[in-house]
Amino acid sequence: MKFASVRLVTQQFEALVAFYARLSGTEATRLADGFAEIRLEGATLAISEEHLVQRFNAGAATAASNRSAILEFEVADVEGTLARMKEAAEVVMRPTTMPWGNRSLLLRDPDGSLVNVFSRPAN
Repeated sequence: MKFASVRLVTQQFEALVAFYARLSGTEATRLADGFAEIRLEGATLAISEEHLVQRFNAGAATAASNRSAILEFEVADVEGTLARMKEAAEVVMRPTTMPWGNRSLLLRDPDGSLVNVFSRPAN
């Protein structure tokens, strides 16, 4: 089995695509009206308009209702990411060194999902 992607369902499609494109520095690949992917090394983040889920999956997912998952992105420079994102995102936790050594920044995306941007300690 190959883990393919995580999909976010939203009513704010353009805002979410713009947020994750800015965060990752990667242009979104738009595969259909209301569906895009941010293709990153090791994983893909898919973003879908809620109406597509209602049309094809009988409303199996509800936009902006996540309170249990954290999307995590490893970067080389947490502080640089904060500088790039601070005007575009709610900062939940400023860069902090965690007990296990990671440098971590917590943001909220436009739908309120929690986003952890982190770097691992140098070995």
